[in-house]
Amino acid sequence: MADTPAATPKDTTLIILNPHAAGGRAGALWKQLEPLLWERLGELLVVVTQHASEVGERLDHAYASGVRRVISIGGDGTNHALVNALIAQNQRVPENDRMVYGSMPIGTGRDWARGIGMPIRSMKESADWIARAQPTALDIGRMTKDGTDEYFLNIASAGLGGAVSRIIEKKKTRRPWTFLLSTVQAILTFQPQRLTITLDGKPWYDDRVFALVVANGTTFGHGMKIAPHAVPTDGQFDVVLVRAASRLTILAALRRVYDASHLTHPAVMHARASQVTVSCKDTFGMELDGEGADGREVSFSVMPSAMQILM
Repeated sequence: MADTPAATPKDTTLIILNPHAAGGRAGALWKQLEPLLWERLGELLVVVTQHASEVGERLDHAYASGVRRVISIGGDGTNHALVNALIAQNQRVPENDRMVYGSMPIGTGRDWARGIGMPIRSMKESADWIARAQPTALDIGRMTKDGTDEYFLNIASAGLGGAVSRIIEKKKTRRPWTFLLSTVQAILTFQPQRLTITLDGKPWYDDRVFALVVANGTTFGHGMKIAPHAVPTDGQFDVVLVRAASRLTILAALRRVYDASHLTHPAVMHARASQVTVSCKDTFGMELDGEGADGREVSFSVMPSAMQILM
């Protein structure tokens, strides 16, 4: 009987595990998920990261050894760190020999997974899904500020989104209801700012804004279907804007984001564009895939088919 061929580096999957995801429960969840992935994916190289700054070096070591598939075990923040590290790596390696990226939804929000139709209730179903998924060239969002680029996979937002991000960052533990409660808290305290916004070089809006969303994916904030028509393969963002309105109006309309009926609300505008510029006389808050940021003059642009992602 012939021996079973040994796994080669290209058959190996690099696992980037963020133990702090899911309110610190990711480590325990990984113990349940690990045997499922060994069975379905074969050889695994598991790396535990404590800080986003470690991700790039770990990716480069794996790439140098021949590994070409990486899967993150964490939440949307883990996605954000890996996307930025992979884009940086892609700029240094041949276009036809880049790493393929996938993610497993064991964070608190799991919004990227929701948006692409990945099962999130059962780890067995998630493992089956990722094992069947095929590399697909997807768009990536790029934010340029002060000559520096930062990338996002799912959604970037300004205004209320930045305020929610700051509230959540202070939470020591996060639960499924954390996003909704933090959003309500932000609505009650956030002061809308005047933003000047252009889409593909044309003026679009110049007034006070409660929220601006630049969407590559459809969903954020633990199930809010903010951009239900967004498609991460069409080379364009879906842009959703909430005008300044009374807090009571915004609170009453909040439920509509969960069933995607908010786009017909009179306080909401939406459009599509491949480049969005935002400026303000003062610094305004933002978030990219749940990670906080701020700026005064910012540009968002689509990078078409920039990354091979398991779908």
